[in-house]
Amino acid sequence: MLRKLRLEYPGAIYHVMNRGDQRDDIFPDDADRERFLFTLGEACVKTDWQVHAYCLMRNHYRALERGWCLGSEEFRQELLAAAVERVGISHYGADRQETGEQKAQRIVLEEMKRLRWEETDLRQRRKGDVGKVNTARRLRQETPVSLKWIAQRLHMGTWTYVFNLLRAKPPCCVNSED
Repeated sequence: MLRKLRLEYPGAIYHVMNRGDQRDDIFPDDADRERFLFTLGEACVKTDWQVHAYCLMRNHYRALERGWCLGSEEFRQELLAAAVERVGISHYGADRQETGEQKAQRIVLEEMKRLRWEETDLRQRRKGDVGKVNTARRLRQETPVSLKWIAQRLHMGTWTYVFNLLRAKPPCCVNSED
């Protein structure tokens, strides 16, 4: 069933839950619960979520997180720009961090500089270029951006192609500056 969008504002605390279809189990065993918690931990690192409490049950879970902004993307960008000079140690982690997409964009530019690439190189190099794959891998490790965003930004084709490249064993000792 569709629900209204969650209202977000600074300092808000949210109750988040998910249930199995027709009360079916979503955690068949302890290993699956551990995988869920590991993935939740990764998401918290990437997004600066703060989980204050959680409860895992066999057919649903609950979690709480903080949000910080209500409004359009343009409004959020203005807030971020204004906050850069005013952020102090008393601000919540999310207030002190870039948005996921801004961080991802910064990482792309860092990697392009490291590889001595220009925007045209991203368009001209093959979709599976090792430099692109390594950049995509870093983006997945350090940001919450989607595979679709990565595929579009790095000119790597479809998100499923990026997914398959990232699942493959990383090439050893390959120089992508050629």
